[in-house]
Amino acid sequence: MEHFDLIIIGGGAAGFGAAVYAGRYELNVVLFEGQKPGGETATGGKFENYPGIVSIDGYDLYQQFRAHAAATGARIMQGVVTAIARDGGCFAVTVDGKETHRASSVVFAHGQSRRHLGLPKEEALTGKGVSYCATCDGPLYKGKTVAVVGGGDASVKGVNLLAEYAKKIYLIMRGSAVQAEPANYTIMKQKGEVIEVLPEIEVKELVEEGGALKHVALSKPYRGQERLTIDGLFVEIGAAPDRALPSQIGVALTPQGYIHVDQFMRTNVPGVFAAGDITDASGSFRQAIMAAAQGSMAATSAYEYLQKNPQSRYGTTL
Repeated sequence: MEHFDLIIIGGGAAGFGAAVYAGRYELNVVLFEGQKPGGETATGGKFENYPGIVSIDGYDLYQQFRAHAAATGARIMQGVVTAIARDGGCFAVTVDGKETHRASSVVFAHGQSRRHLGLPKEEALTGKGVSYCATCDGPLYKGKTVAVVGGGDASVKGVNLLAEYAKKIYLIMRGSAVQAEPANYTIMKQKGEVIEVLPEIEVKELVEEGGALKHVALSKPYRGQERLTIDGLFVEIGAAPDRALPSQIGVALTPQGYIHVDQFMRTNVPGVFAAGDITDASGSFRQAIMAAAQGSMAATSAYEYLQKNPQSRYGTTL
């Protein structure tokens, strides 16, 4: 069982923000990237709102995060943290259900999981016409017809990205008006007839043919049709925090499942910190720049905690 000063759970902007600072503090730190290396940053398409970088692809930005963290001495490992438990004054962190490491402090930075529609066949058709990542799967639909379910900024960004490939895009939204950043909405409107908005309509059923998505049944007719024939459906209806891990060690959560932190990214459990989309620190403004900043604050708080509790740093109980 290897003992670390700090284990960071999650490899997005928050996790790497924490790793960069932890490395600079010369902590013995390891970051486990989880199921989705790079988090929302890696699949977020083009970033044009990160200070100092006029325009960059999200995956390239993630690679820069990773390289920067490694340069500070932070260790970066693939693997999914599957369990965490208190171990005296420290924490036992299990990775991929088999390897266990000991940590004096922990930063939760594992973000959120994409919400699903909850329809029959949705899981079976994932990867066969149903997708949750326009950046990942958009190129597969060159010259085809697709639909995006959503109505917020994420869905509009997805539409704008898909417009580079698809010949026709339907934006299916439950509400009556698009809720997106003005700049992104303006870009969408400039795409013209390639994009068609279907307000106050929901997808009620996924219809397959030959093992792949063929149609979606609508909650009400659109132009006289109760079904929409498409090649792909992209679900962009938000995300939910993964509360399972923090719950295992008694970390306080909001009613919505987000980790409650103070202004220094401290949780109610001594030695445990959190940053990024998994926390309640940003309200609804969950952006890469916010996550990275919170990660740096979490690492700083962890460093200060270890300075005040040196016996924990060297693997003894408090």
